[in-house]
Amino acid sequence: MGFTMPKHAQPPVLFSESVQRSLRSLPVIGEQRDITYYASPARSILNTPDVTGMEGFWSINPYIGCAFGCAYCYARYAHRYVMERAAADDRLAGAAEHDAGRVPPWLAFERHIFVKRNAARLLAHALRQGSERHLALVHGDGIVIGTATDPYQPAERRYGVTRALLDVLAEHPGLRLTIITKSPLVTRDVDLLARIARNSSLSVHISLITLDRALARRLEPRAPTPEARLRAVRRLHEAGIDVVVNCMPVLPGITDHPRDLAALVQRAAEAGAADVATDVLRLQHEARKRYLPFIAREFPELAGRYARTYAQASVPGEQYRQGLSALLERLRRAHGLHRRRSGERETGADVPPGATSTALADIQLALPL
Repeated sequence: MGFTMPKHAQPPVLFSESVQRSLRSLPVIGEQRDITYYASPARSILNTPDVTGMEGFWSINPYIGCAFGCAYCYARYAHRYVMERAAADDRLAGAAEHDAGRVPPWLAFERHIFVKRNAARLLAHALRQGSERHLALVHGDGIVIGTATDPYQPAERRYGVTRALLDVLAEHPGLRLTIITKSPLVTRDVDLLARIARNSSLSVHISLITLDRALARRLEPRAPTPEARLRAVRRLHEAGIDVVVNCMPVLPGITDHPRDLAALVQRAAEAGAADVATDVLRLQHEARKRYLPFIAREFPELAGRYARTYAQASVPGEQYRQGLSALLERLRRAHGLHRRRSGERETGADVPPGATSTALADIQLALPL
């Protein structure tokens, strides 16, 4: 006759509450000054176009949070939900537990980095031959790595999640892949990138908003220098990899002077960039909470203008956007960077000598904040 537990009896406690809690907590796997890294198993790794808001593109982010600490980063909002869910599940420990509810999400974004160590296994499963996601990707949808956090931030040097993902992608020909990063660490994987490029469409986008090293340090305190990024552009180009410079976001009153933009486009072209992409500064949610106080502290003369410009919208006015777009279009054409939709490069032959400097004088008036 078997033993029957009394109806109202509690099951035996095998571990104390403190032990049970430690088993639930996300393990700390590394520290770097005031940054802590946590192993965070992901449930999925491929975000659909419905989630990303980018029609025709799926996204992959190997990490949650970013150590580069760029003042203007738009992706800080995503970190809040991750911290809130982890806190609700009683999974935070150490510094993250202390900071939860005390440190604003925009700051936690750069202090607490979650590492998706199972990312490559999840991707391999998602891209198994004949799966719904695999079919969507081989029939036209693209993949962007690094839409919310930099895939080559300092954590990558130690944990190698991005390279593991590229190893998986290299086994699947016929894909459209874009990588966005500020880091020359991407050149570590030039052999793997070249292998992918032989069988898939690959473009590496190096983000660079200013050539001014001192200014870059104020705006992007832990990001690599502009010179290091331009060297990365050149090395990728020399390896036969399509590389684009992302001059985005353009910061009104700070990085938008036509002379500075002209110099940046010229240096990008000289380094071998196939194109220069640009966009205006967008301020929403947590990004606004971080960026506007930063402006008040570092560029107080611009604080009032920013407050007025972004009071009712997340982007500058239409006149500013049109002027910036016209300026960059003229600069790209002047350096032979403008590409047709078919992929053929246009030259600057339709731009008369001296037209670039004339364009700067004309369009500068269309860029008031």
